[in-house]
Amino acid sequence: MTTTKDLSKHPCFNRESAGSCGRVHLPVAPKCNIMCNFCNRKYDCVSESRPGVTSAVLTPEQAVLYMEKVLEKEPRITVVGIAGPGDPMANPEALETIRLLKDKYPQMLFCLSTNGLALPKNAAELAELGVTHVTVTVNAVDPKIGAKIYAWARDGKVILRGEAAAKLLLERQLEGIRILKDKGVIVKSNTIVIPGVNDQHVLEVSKKLSELGVDIQNIMPIFPVADTPFADVPTPSAEMIKDLREKAGGLVPQMSHCKRCRADAVGLLCNDRSGELAPLLGECSRTVPGADLDKRPYVAVATREGMLVNMHLGEAHKFQIWKQEDIGFAYVEDRWAPDPGAGPRRWEELAKVLSDCRAVLVAAYGETPRKVLTAHGVLPYECSGFLETALAEVYGAGDLSLLKSRKKGLGKACCGGAGGGEGCGG
Repeated sequence: MTTTKDLSKHPCFNRESAGSCGRVHLPVAPKCNIMCNFCNRKYDCVSESRPGVTSAVLTPEQAVLYMEKVLEKEPRITVVGIAGPGDPMANPEALETIRLLKDKYPQMLFCLSTNGLALPKNAAELAELGVTHVTVTVNAVDPKIGAKIYAWARDGKVILRGEAAAKLLLERQLEGIRILKDKGVIVKSNTIVIPGVNDQHVLEVSKKLSELGVDIQNIMPIFPVADTPFADVPTPSAEMIKDLREKAGGLVPQMSHCKRCRADAVGLLCNDRSGELAPLLGECSRTVPGADLDKRPYVAVATREGMLVNMHLGEAHKFQIWKQEDIGFAYVEDRWAPDPGAGPRRWEELAKVLSDCRAVLVAAYGETPRKVLTAHGVLPYECSGFLETALAEVYGAGDLSLLKSRKKGLGKACCGGAGGGEGCGG
């Protein structure tokens, strides 16, 4: 039976519903495929409310569990969003999460925010999955200006820089929006105003968005963040933003109630509860749905030196096994990984080798092993740094920001909207 959805119940796209309809952002998309010059990839900033920051990252299975618990706490949720902390289209987990949730919650509106680089190849599938609202961040429609905003863009294994990166990004954004509109998806565009860079270009962006049939534009000021090329750029004045919105309003409808939501935002726009529910999010991020953790006392680690998590899952020929004690952690033994020549069976065999482990800590992993290991109750954690810090988080006694913090680049680094990263925006 087909469920008719009330599209007006998205508080970001319809201001009238903002006081009665809530949203939850599921942070299942840690990786990003571009680098913005306003992006500082800090992972968790407790005092900050901006796109790209989150207190934990969830697997798709954990996201389902978290969703169940969130609805018990906040039944006014009408929207399930994926807005980072990286770009959803750079993370297969984003679409998998929607697949897992759409049949269980058919009445929900599903939305996501993206920089648009990988949107064309995913746009049709988004529509088929029932995604009703998509936000695409478009900061420039001139590659010369875009080259000042983006440091690089990664297309598959190719990294482009300068105007080449900005040109490709723009082409993909425009193509992706066209496909979404052809499929009947409601599209919002975020445009970040950067004085001295694109502030005189915003109306050109609005004109192009109007030609594409974009439903609403969110012109938002950059909030300069430390340790970025735009750290010293002045924040646009309220008068500047108001003036731009008034002028652009003649081209495309304008949003004026944006709260610059975190990648783990939850609740009403006027009453965000992400801080209150952060412990619940952290609890779910450490849970392997369906697994009995009492029978899984150990954690496996892919390491070269012994005190650091620094090996890719596929590279590890053996794993250290650790356990928690009354004070600290204790090394148990080494276990050899299955023969790489086993092909796909390798991950099934690895799951057996680690059958008494609740998690495996690695520098990186692929989508296939993640699915296989998670299905067998072994949760892969992608992290780097000191072993004890990572173990403390897995066992629920540590600071997630220490485990998940990343150097600027790819991986589980956050990237927030105007002051974090291009893929996010809400």
